Amino acid sequence: MSALGDRGPLLIVGGGIAGAYLAALLGSRGQQVMVFDSRRDPRADDGVGGRSINLAIAERGLAALRRIGLVETVESLAVVMHGRVVHDADRSGVSGMQPYGNLPDEVLWSVDRTAFTCALLDAAEATGNVQTYFRQRCRDIDFDLGLATFADGAQQDLWHQVPFGTVFGADGVASIVRAEVLAVNGGSVRREMLSHRYIEIEIPATTSGGFQIAANGLHIWPRNEFMLIGLPNPTGDFTATLFLEAKGPAPSFEAISAPAEISAFFEEYFPSVVELVPDIVEQYLDAPLGRLGTIRTTGWSYEDRAVLVGDSAHGIVPFHGQGMNLALESASALVDAIESHDDDLAPAFCAFEADRRDDADAIADMAIQNYVEMRDKVNDPDYLLKRQLALRLSDELPAFFRPRYNLVMFSSMPYADAFARGDAQDALLAELVAGCASLDNVDMGTAHERVRALGPLVTRPG
Repeated sequence: MSALGDRGPLLIVGGGIAGAYLAALLGSRGQQVMVFDSRRDPRADDGVGGRSINLAIAERGLAALRRIGLVETVESLAVVMHGRVVHDADRSGVSGMQPYGNLPDEVLWSVDRTAFTCALLDAAEATGNVQTYFRQRCRDIDFDLGLATFADGAQQDLWHQVPFGTVFGADGVASIVRAEVLAVNGGSVRREMLSHRYIEIEIPATTSGGFQIAANGLHIWPRNEFMLIGLPNPTGDFTATLFLEAKGPAPSFEAISAPAEISAFFEEYFPSVVELVPDIVEQYLDAPLGRLGTIRTTGWSYEDRAVLVGDSAHGIVPFHGQGMNLALESASALVDAIESHDDDLAPAFCAFEADRRDDADAIADMAIQNYVEMRDKVNDPDYLLKRQLALRLSDELPAFFRPRYNLVMFSSMPYADAFARGDAQDALLAELVAGCASLDNVDMGTAHERVRALGPLVTRPG
């Protein structure tokens, strides 16, 4: 049996969301932890930024934050979103707010990734048990010697070694720790890259610092095969993200590169956004092109020496707003597994993967499906009718029915269970609205009977 710290120092490689949160959890248990990250300290006031799709904090993320007492701090950095605001293709077309649910707490919180990461790092260091080191790129993990090798700062040819007892790999989709773990445990990783990529554009605040468009919603400009979304920031601006095919004929990033092509593209598909962003062509040209993909890993750990958490184990695309929530929930589950095994690490790590891998695969699949829904279905009459019925059934039979989206976002039901239940419910909704022009035509007596036949919902405590 090997408990935390028995073999030597605890290292977390990666100081992003998963790593910083895990450090805060372990530090609050009295564990001495060192965090190494390849990037600059995000709290450094040097004006250096990076791309970041805004985060949508949902119940799973809030549940994790409650564990370290950080909910109020994070909510002070965020803007509440009550639903989706869908924009049609003309200059003034807004089809209105599609609320996320019927309950007051069925809301999301939009927060800047950097601000959120800074809050987590502060919480970790505030335990008094966590030391953070930045601009330290992991190059190698030697499990036999118990040494991790890092390249130091700007002098990437200056390498140094740090002894460890257990290393936690929270270093993202291109994880070095994952590569080293899989090399010794026989596991595998599968990368499923989308053909779509993304850029970010800022929709600025008004001159008085207010919002140009409705503040408390996630804005979507769906265009079937591509889309633009916008999430609000407390400073009155929006972080907008354009998701578009990378290659091929227009519209694609490859085909839209000259200023005249960019201007024509936005005038045709997003004319209302052009009015909000006077420098949209310049922003498009300056924006780095981001990649989108899913990471599926088998073999998340090696004996009691290493374990993967966050995107290192399970990276997903951002279209369900669950990447951060998944990472926080998994880090929390990892500590639960350690505690439930009385700090016996090897079986705890194995139990962690057994408990979480199916859930990670399920939310990865749902995230892809939600992309199709957001860009192609949010204005579809059949989709809207099923959604109306789903919300009514959720209101009338809350113990038996909640839309799958709400089970994912506003409950702690395991992702795999939410996926399966959602499929069953969606098939039933399709049957109930078949041939109906409106909700008035749906036989609600039959609907109630069929929903009850599915059995009551079972969720984990939040």
